[in-house]
Amino acid sequence: MSSTVQTAITSPRAISYRWWALIALALAQFLVVLDASIVNIALPSLGSELHLSTNTLSWVITAYVLPFGGLLLLGGRLSDRMGHRKTFMLGVAGFALASAAAGLATSGAWLLTARAVQGASAALLAPAALALVTKLFADPRDRAKALGIWGAVAGIGSAAGVLLGGVLTASLGWSSVFYVNVPVAALVLAAVPILIAKDSLGERVSLDLPGSATVTAGIVALVAALSGTEQVGWAAPQTLLLIGLAIVLLGSFIFIEKRSSNPLMPLGIFRNKSVAGGNLAMLLIGGATTGLFFALSVYMQQVLHYDALKAGLTQLPLAGALVLIAGAVPAIIKSVGTRNTLAASLILLAGGLIWLSLSPSDASFTIDLLGPSILIGIGLGGAFVSGTELSVHGVTDGEAGLASGLINTSQQIGGAIGLAVLTTTASSRIDHLMGKGVAEAKALTGGFSWVYLGAAGFAIIGAIVVLAIVRPSSIYKVSD
Repeated sequence: MSSTVQTAITSPRAISYRWWALIALALAQFLVVLDASIVNIALPSLGSELHLSTNTLSWVITAYVLPFGGLLLLGGRLSDRMGHRKTFMLGVAGFALASAAAGLATSGAWLLTARAVQGASAALLAPAALALVTKLFADPRDRAKALGIWGAVAGIGSAAGVLLGGVLTASLGWSSVFYVNVPVAALVLAAVPILIAKDSLGERVSLDLPGSATVTAGIVALVAALSGTEQVGWAAPQTLLLIGLAIVLLGSFIFIEKRSSNPLMPLGIFRNKSVAGGNLAMLLIGGATTGLFFALSVYMQQVLHYDALKAGLTQLPLAGALVLIAGAVPAIIKSVGTRNTLAASLILLAGGLIWLSLSPSDASFTIDLLGPSILIGIGLGGAFVSGTELSVHGVTDGEAGLASGLINTSQQIGGAIGLAVLTTTASSRIDHLMGKGVAEAKALTGGFSWVYLGAAGFAIIGAIVVLAIVRPSSIYKVSD
């Protein structure tokens, strides 16, 4: 019998209520994704009230991303050891308390500490939530539908951050972007014990502490290095030192895992080509998505002079297309398989991004932006759902938390890499154009065009990786 935690979620009550349980789990995941972007619009107001410098403001985002990305693998493994429901509820409770503390912050140090606790709590709840979804929906057809909803929620969370951040900040102040998490988390905490049965623990096993320490420190060093490149540059001693430290720590992690009797991340999981290909794809999707939403938000506000609310509202067609296609993806997977669905979605995403790169500095939303936004939404919806499905295909119950943590880790690292590479590229292009006397609006547009083209490159590479690594026969088509 496996030494990992077994979660008893097959009771009649859990089966009967599992779609309601999915809604509760998806709400928590929505908060996790939302909080990576909703704070952006509130930063000027927040910085003014708390007297934070521009450099400190960037850490309001980084303080959340660092512990989230760095602790995801540990969070996934802890959920396998402690029980998925228990870990999920601990994560949600911590997230709610940290959100309330962030809203009450009266200093930068207070706020950054609360954001770090938010990120650490998200690293517990996110992998545990997805592990619960994969176990609640064991049947391939039901799982495909459930992951369709899950992928839609993840995509909507990314797109909705700008909209909700603008609305809440304008109407209720910056604190409201944190307070909004509390009632939703309370609802989730009340619903989950009713809808999902208690964890049933198997044999207890010691945790791989050396592996946990090295991989967490390594990922934190890597994300910190990449997050800081826009301020200090790629060749700065700080960047080079952190990248070197990350290489040493992650190399040490692999060395430890190969020799551990109870590894945090059994490297054999990557023999599953679906897991390997799916995670590489999710890393590239994370890079493309983060760069896209950053550039699109700044382009609309600084070039087209939309206010925060209007900039958010213009993302509704993208979010709507994403939701609609996510609902249709299970039927598409049933017809052509997960591998082909993911590759096609990434190609559509790349097409939308290339189309968007043609937008001028005086773009009309209906003429220049609406079409590519809808195509991007279709590509993202298909990619999130099929990429998640691919990344958990063939994983045992005892590794569900690990696999779920890997997916989130891939997206976070991909997002950090993508944002660093694409924003640095855009800055270079903008400086070059302005140096040649090009007007600021046109220079910014030229720089953001390179961001969209770079994001399209990520998507195309993702499609190639999936087709090259994943064998068609290894991914099922859902049978009738």
